[in-house]
Amino acid sequence: MKINHTFAICAYKESKYLEECIKSLKKQTVQSDIIMATSTPNEYIENLCKKYEIPLFINNGEKGITQDWNFAYNMAQTKYITIAHQDDKYSKRYAEKMYKYMEGEKKPLIFFTDYYEIRNGKVTKTNKLLKVKRILLFPLRPKWTWRSKFIRRRVLSLGSPICCPSVTFARYNVPNPVFKNHFRTNEDWEAWEMLSKLDGSFVFCKDALTYHRIHEESETSASIKETGRGAEDIEMFNKFWPKPIAKLIAKVYGTSEKSNEL
Repeated sequence: MKINHTFAICAYKESKYLEECIKSLKKQTVQSDIIMATSTPNEYIENLCKKYEIPLFINNGEKGITQDWNFAYNMAQTKYITIAHQDDKYSKRYAEKMYKYMEGEKKPLIFFTDYYEIRNGKVTKTNKLLKVKRILLFPLRPKWTWRSKFIRRRVLSLGSPICCPSVTFARYNVPNPVFKNHFRTNEDWEAWEMLSKLDGSFVFCKDALTYHRIHEESETSASIKETGRGAEDIEMFNKFWPKPIAKLIAKVYGTSEKSNEL
């Protein structure tokens, strides 16, 4: 079965995990388009695209994480788009469940799932960070809450529990570009906050259908080591809370940085 959906893989330099990501997309129970986009073209990426017959698009314009995400997004031509991160993997039923959930909604904005982590090559199904994120997302388990701006903004007001690689966008219902070139570590949270104000559904699947890899070379880990995230967190919490409360919440939330350390 072919569905109206694209996995747009963002490839950067020579990730040793890229082929694992590709294989997980090729093993889906339903067939989606798969494309790859990069701003760092090289023989390694080109050979993998040839091996798996994946169209490759080169971003020759402005470069950066949000610019690369937006470029990949715009190279897709389907109704639904998933920005697949090169280090991560997907359950074989991700696309199947996504399509069923999204097609069941009148105006979906995004679809997202629970997730597991991959640390040192092993799947971690639960830890402190995952438990907290599952608690934050618990209010979105009932289907009737998906269309509530109030509930999803309350969820986002305490942090960013939505796993970025697990997200699929309904391209005709969301603004383009989705991501702003503003933050280094909170660019996805900023996008969810923007989308949370729109009419439509935040479609949540409580099944863990995404495997997010935590390793020292990941963009999140590198960004936190380089700049921290305190100022960015405060700026995001200011969108939901008075400044004194935002600073307090940000201080507590900052401990989550340790979860990106091996």
